[in-house]
Amino acid sequence: MALTTLKERVARAAAVADSEDIRHDRADEGEETPAGHGHDVERFRADIEAALPKHVSVDLFLASLRPVLPKLRNCTPASVLQAVITAARFGLIPDGQQAVITADDRIATFLATYEGYVELMYRSGLVKSVVANLVYEGDEYEFVPTARVGEDFVHRPDVLTSKKDRRPLFAYAFAWLEGGARSNVAVVTLEEAEEIRDEHSKAYQRAEANGEKNSLWHTRFDRMHLKTAIRRLAKLVPKSAELRALVAVEQAAEEGHPQILATIDPETAALEAEARRAARAAEASQDVPAPRLPVKNRGRVKPRARRRDRKKRR
Repeated sequence: MALTTLKERVARAAAVADSEDIRHDRADEGEETPAGHGHDVERFRADIEAALPKHVSVDLFLASLRPVLPKLRNCTPASVLQAVITAARFGLIPDGQQAVITADDRIATFLATYEGYVELMYRSGLVKSVVANLVYEGDEYEFVPTARVGEDFVHRPDVLTSKKDRRPLFAYAFAWLEGGARSNVAVVTLEEAEEIRDEHSKAYQRAEANGEKNSLWHTRFDRMHLKTAIRRLAKLVPKSAELRALVAVEQAAEEGHPQILATIDPETAALEAEARRAARAAEASQDVPAPRLPVKNRGRVKPRARRRDRKKRR
């Protein structure tokens, strides 16, 4: 039977990658990874191309991906493939600008950067421009939410003083929408960002426990702080299906679920939901007695009517 959906193709490719992962685990630690290892994603070019939007070249995507693969050497091939397909599904290049693929406890994980979120906002056709920045000590700013648009928020950065010598106070983001309206201003203080990092980032927690301090919150704190403000802004602007899916994908990663399942196109998701409802209904029918069917009237003549017919014949 032909594989017709992206999900089916990924399941097949992941099964192949998993089988190669067994050989990888049995290899000696000092042994060089063979050229035909599961991280050789070129073999899955057709699956990647099928996932990519038409405006993104598969050659450009793979060219940007190849320098990243050595950093994922210790990750399971299946997780690498799923992270790659997920990035392709959103059309975000995993080169560190729009998206990244990180190695976390032998699992490769796709994450969009704040630029990736902004890119999807623009693609929706509902957002005209996005303004996002960090306010540092020494900057001039004024935030009056009750003032009218244009006067409610003002930021004058101190461009002459190095940011290395100043700590960020808060991140902000807002968007101008098609038609001229402006969204509310999303603000995330430094304390809020640290609380979100400590409570919700499993990668940060593991890096702290292992003493490695190599999570994105360790190496790119300012960018993650800004991304938190952008994610908060995503709740304030009109949401496209892609933007909702991106939020679901990152949530899946935080909860330890496969990310690829959150990127299913709406039509496939609707069909799967209908199939689950039908399956539940079928299971329920085994437990509940079937209702009695109505007895069909076969046109039998009532007794009184038969007596009247006999009188007429006499």
